[in-house]
Amino acid sequence: MGLHPGWVTDPIHELTSNEQLATLGNGAMPLQALLALRGLGEA
Repeated sequence: MGLHPGWVTDPIHELTSNEQLATLGNGAMPLQALLALRGLGEA
């Protein structure tokens, strides 16, 4: 997915499973964002 291991799931963050899913679901993944920005630059 382009994220470092533990980016959301590391216990130090103290997120529940539902919070982890929401965090991942609400944000663009770095590789997706890079592709989108490159696409905008070519327009």
